[in-house]
Amino acid sequence: MRKAKPKKRIILPDPVFNDVKVTKFVNHLMYDGKKSTAFNIFYTALETVKTKLPGEDKSTLEVWKKALDNITPQVEVKSRRVGGATFQVPTEIRPDRKESISMKNLILYSRKRGGKSMADKLAAEIIDAFNEQGAAYKRKEDMHRMAEANRAFAHFRF
Repeated sequence: MRKAKPKKRIILPDPVFNDVKVTKFVNHLMYDGKKSTAFNIFYTALETVKTKLPGEDKSTLEVWKKALDNITPQVEVKSRRVGGATFQVPTEIRPDRKESISMKNLILYSRKRGGKSMADKLAAEIIDAFNEQGAAYKRKEDMHRMAEANRAFAHFRF
């Protein structure tokens, strides 16, 4: 390789839960460098989750983490050209990419949702993901189904 790999930046934990994963999520959620706005949206969404799931014995942070785990894909398909034909080759996903994909999907489908504020939409998507339903969960299922359908091309792995 010509260039050296860029160093991984150290991400500081968030002020409320003291968790690095929360900060990563907020960084994905943020628009135009408005981090405090993104934090407000996230914390408001968690408060909404707390009110909508009153019987839940887990904390809201645990509910959010479980929701992320539920929408985290294990395999994905990558296009691979072999002799003029393009095959969809199923491949395992690196752990850091798994986390990133699940966060991005949760945010993407929250934004597409109908609702009043972004906090409400995010809360609704977190609850759906926690209950193993909703668009982000469906996306994970579709990725797995696609990988399963193309399992015959797994020997083209690179």
